[in-house]
Amino acid sequence: MSCKLEIHPCDYKAAKFAVLNFHYSQVMPAGKLVKYGVWEDKKFIGAVIFGRGANNNLAKSIGLTQTECCELVRVALSKHKTPVTRIISICLKLLKKSNKGLKVVCSYADKTNQGHEGVIYKAGNWQYHGIRSTKSVHTKVGDRLIHNRSISSKYKTRKNIPDKIKKILKKVELQEKHFFTYHLR
Repeated sequence: MSCKLEIHPCDYKAAKFAVLNFHYSQVMPAGKLVKYGVWEDKKFIGAVIFGRGANNNLAKSIGLTQTECCELVRVALSKHKTPVTRIISICLKLLKKSNKGLKVVCSYADKTNQGHEGVIYKAGNWQYHGIRSTKSVHTKVGDRLIHNRSISSKYKTRKNIPDKIKKILKKVELQEKHFFTYHLR
């Protein structure tokens, strides 16, 4: 069954709605983001979001500058008919067209915490670079882990973070994540 697929840049509010309602983390990434809204038959079904990611050294780790590399930080989709790989492929083409100096898009599949194996990246012909272990500062809110970078973004500087939140920040080893890259040609 086919449908009319539309993908366009979307605003922060639409992207946040998608993340809060359709992504397992329910956490909107911090920092400057490129957000694409996805519609099927005129119905909003979610967003695909690119950004700098949580790793400040991501670009450097693959021999690039910050302006040459970004991360696919969220694929937040509700029930849909279009294959995710097609949606991401279209978003990559739009991203390349609007960001001329961009060379590589990176992404992680969270093996340890979510059991993800990177099926959408493998199907989309991304290059696999093995498993990377990450250690980062998170705070636990209920059953959710929130990255320290998201908390810092909310409070603008580390000095503004309330003491009660600083006390519950803890270093968590998130361990195994599959690492993938997609080279924009």
